[in-house]
Amino acid sequence: MDQNDETNPVALPERPKKDSDAPEARSNREKSKLEKAQKKSQAAKQPKPAPPKKEKVPNVPAAPIDPESIFKEGFLKSVYNEKSSKRVVTRFPPEPNGFLHIGHSKAIAINFGFARYHHGVCYLRFDDTNPEAEEEKYFTAIEDMIQWLGFTPYKVTYSSDNFDKLYELAEALVRKDGAYVCHCTDTEIKLQKGGEKGTAGPRYACPHRDRPPEESLAEFRAMRDGKYKPREAFLRMKQDLTDGNPQMWDLAAYRILEKPHHRTGHKWRIYPTYDFTHCLCDSFEDISHSLCTTEFQLSRVSYEWLCDAVEVYKPMQREYGRLNLTGTVLSKRKLLKLVEDHHVRGWDDPRLYTLIGLRRRGVPPGAILSFVNELGVSTALTSIQIIRFEQSVRRYLEQTVPRLMLLLDPIPVIIDNLPDDYVEEIELPFSPKDPSFGNHTVPFSKTVFIDRIDFREVDSKDFFRLAPGKSVGLLKVPFPIKATSFEKDEKSGLVTAVHADYEKPEDGSTSFKKPKTYIQWVGSSPAHSSPINAEVRIFNPLFKSENPDAAEGGYLNDINPASEEIYPNAMVEIGLEEIRRRAPWPEEEGEKNVKKGEAGWETVRFQGMRVGYFCMDRDCDGDKVVLNRIVSLKEDAGKGS
Repeated sequence: MDQNDETNPVALPERPKKDSDAPEARSNREKSKLEKAQKKSQAAKQPKPAPPKKEKVPNVPAAPIDPESIFKEGFLKSVYNEKSSKRVVTRFPPEPNGFLHIGHSKAIAINFGFARYHHGVCYLRFDDTNPEAEEEKYFTAIEDMIQWLGFTPYKVTYSSDNFDKLYELAEALVRKDGAYVCHCTDTEIKLQKGGEKGTAGPRYACPHRDRPPEESLAEFRAMRDGKYKPREAFLRMKQDLTDGNPQMWDLAAYRILEKPHHRTGHKWRIYPTYDFTHCLCDSFEDISHSLCTTEFQLSRVSYEWLCDAVEVYKPMQREYGRLNLTGTVLSKRKLLKLVEDHHVRGWDDPRLYTLIGLRRRGVPPGAILSFVNELGVSTALTSIQIIRFEQSVRRYLEQTVPRLMLLLDPIPVIIDNLPDDYVEEIELPFSPKDPSFGNHTVPFSKTVFIDRIDFREVDSKDFFRLAPGKSVGLLKVPFPIKATSFEKDEKSGLVTAVHADYEKPEDGSTSFKKPKTYIQWVGSSPAHSSPINAEVRIFNPLFKSENPDAAEGGYLNDINPASEEIYPNAMVEIGLEEIRRRAPWPEEEGEKNVKKGEAGWETVRFQGMRVGYFCMDRDCDGDKVVLNRIVSLKEDAGKGS
């Protein structure tokens, strides 16, 4: 192309005219627009058809999550498919050196639930190989918690049952040159493994690793017979130092401990380690699926290595992600510090997330299992906020416990236009949604109590409860009351009594102006033993942050000074007595076979209207009633007047 072509414009052909540009086409378009406008005007004059009526959705609880869903799908289904044994045998193997916490509930639900779902059995095996840390109270509490969660072990066994057999296999391993006695210090052993995080140099073998098997056998027996003191000698497995897995770097199999064992007494001075004991006890009990948390994933190699080395049946180990709760501490050492320093009442303090603490707080066992089921099971670590746990518990309680009227800070309301001896029995349902909960009656009298927050000395537009000159409804009472005056304490400035009138029409009619709000109340009637006085304990998070360990100065500096609020003069309606007789609420899991009248205090659960969910505490004594708040109502967050 010539360069001049860029500067010489080329003439474009003329755009042909469309038919719509013609006068006839324009006329047709205008006519069409006019016809559409006329039709639209006529349609506007026609009456609009009534919209279809929406069907009222019945107020019924949502269908519960299938309690077996975690075994029907996902990780646990794949584990079973990998080894679909004719007889499923699992085990829950806790160390009896502390109380179980919320994280253990997942392990219990998985191991016992997996076996139950597949019509198998689950052992409770106490891994009692460290007499220095074990106490009888832990054995008892662990078994009690498993029963409480609704599971019954096939057998209760102990690792110590197998001490003789384990020792024999240890000697056999030494004879096969699969283990040796080591006299290195802790520091030397760390250096052999490359030091902290491998920063001390390459790994190297212990100088005792190549001693003849006969010499190691003699030294092992010397350990047993008392020649050495603790930490002067260990039996170590001869594994593979070239393996990249630290669980193959000659782990200890036996160590010396001089404290007598709670079951075997002074018979042994040497005790097998977890790494030597666990897989072999699994083998002895014919465990088909050894299910543990992912912190033992690297241990699977040594687990299988040892079973092969001593030529015993090798179970299948698989690992799932453990459950961790943020905003609290679960470490046994840290929990012990909280107890010893009296930051909490004890191991069962309702602010702790030990299982005995959750039970005392009133959390039902079924709510814990439902929570685990909601989370599902995978190989990922599950870190859950406390608020998520409480939401799950709240949903569970909403459908399973009755409702009562509870006043945290009561003040009397004297209804001046009622006779002094006036008493009317008011029928209340225990549940507005479930008629099977039944009804009960409470006395309405000249003097009733309301909560202090439900009265204001000076009214305002955004306040819908009781104030001078304002009417309010008392729940289920036929007619409203209107405040006329109030009394105050001069020193404290607090209202001590409210005076009101009962707005029952004088002509005997039942028509009246419906008040905007109905509030809870408790009537005063000695003949009905009403009200029931109570001490109410409101529990808030024990720590101020989501990660107490990261707080400056450590977790003890993160303790919430307002973690417990006590209302010593609370009142509850007399329906509590029937709730107590009919406990447990609900009759599920480990509480479903409890006889009426024999249920623990914590099974007396109810919703305190507009306040929260509560249970009775074991500090109840005679006429003294102590209530623990389980969780708040979801409406509490940001709730206005």
